[in-house]
Amino acid sequence: MGIILFFVLFGVVVVSHELGHFLVGRAHGIRVKEFAVGMGPRLLHFEKNGVSYALRLFPIGGACMFDGEDGRDLEETEEEKDETDAYISRTELGKQGYTLPEAPLGARFLTLVAGPGFNFILAFLFSLIIVGSYGVDLPVIAKLSEDGAAIEAGLKEGDTIVAFNNQKIHLYREISLFSMLYEGGTIDVTYERDGKQHHTNMTPKYSEEEGRYYMGLIGMSGYTRVSALSAVKYSFYEVGYWIDSTIKSLGLLVRGKVTKDDVSGPVGMAQTVNTIYTESKPDGIFYIWLNMLNFAILLSANLGVLNLLPLPALDGGRIIFVLIEAVRGKPIPPEKEGFVHMIGFMALMVLMIFVFYNDLTKIF
Repeated sequence: MGIILFFVLFGVVVVSHELGHFLVGRAHGIRVKEFAVGMGPRLLHFEKNGVSYALRLFPIGGACMFDGEDGRDLEETEEEKDETDAYISRTELGKQGYTLPEAPLGARFLTLVAGPGFNFILAFLFSLIIVGSYGVDLPVIAKLSEDGAAIEAGLKEGDTIVAFNNQKIHLYREISLFSMLYEGGTIDVTYERDGKQHHTNMTPKYSEEEGRYYMGLIGMSGYTRVSALSAVKYSFYEVGYWIDSTIKSLGLLVRGKVTKDDVSGPVGMAQTVNTIYTESKPDGIFYIWLNMLNFAILLSANLGVLNLLPLPALDGGRIIFVLIEAVRGKPIPPEKEGFVHMIGFMALMVLMIFVFYNDLTKIF
């Protein structure tokens, strides 16, 4: 059951990404060749308004394929142009529309950022459900360790952490993330007690056994119900937390502080979903649902951030070419851009194979 749930969650997250590209691209007159749910061989397909809609065999992911996105459609033969004309005549739009490279810069930029944008919107909507159901993990201190840095800095149970080193804290998980990434030095703590803000300095203590610093804060005070308006606000904070944690995790990866065993691909994520399902099952369907949504927020925020990386074949790489064209005043030749993205795609495939193999070595 957990594996099925993973495919459903991953499918929803990826299809929402592709739907963002599709809706914004079509709104700007960019021609779409196919919008597909799933990968691999076609199971079902139909055509409407000049777009082929397909359901494919493997229920993981999806695709929105624009005319010209690989850089080859601008070099059509006369026969291909005749076929294209026939293709366009079937549309109900009554106009030719653009290939992706022919579209105005603004249209291309918005179309490319729409995929990650829809991932962030989806994460926000799921967060709204979570916050409305669970409440919020406010950064209120529940307990302090007796010899910890926090109690030595004058903090007390019931204090609310407002900021660390002028970095705003809205959720207790942000305290945990800050602590895990902390690398030494004094922290300027802003906290609230009895409705008034105070400042103190805290120097976390290093644990040789654990190889990290500890603040001496033990757990949060639980989840707090909030008003509908506050739920919207905290849902933004929720998405911001996952985006921030993704970016910082990538930073650790680049700096070599994350090993291959800390990285998971589809197999590892499927295992995680299965674990979440197994542990949530005794609490009932409602909690299974909420915990799956929570994992979907993580997936969606991750996919949005990763696709904005300035790497070939990713949305971020294509955005770089749009920005270069804006600065140069003329486009990079489509066949050259297509070649760069093809190389990037091949590199991503090699990386995916490595991650897949790495996942399997953890299991067997």
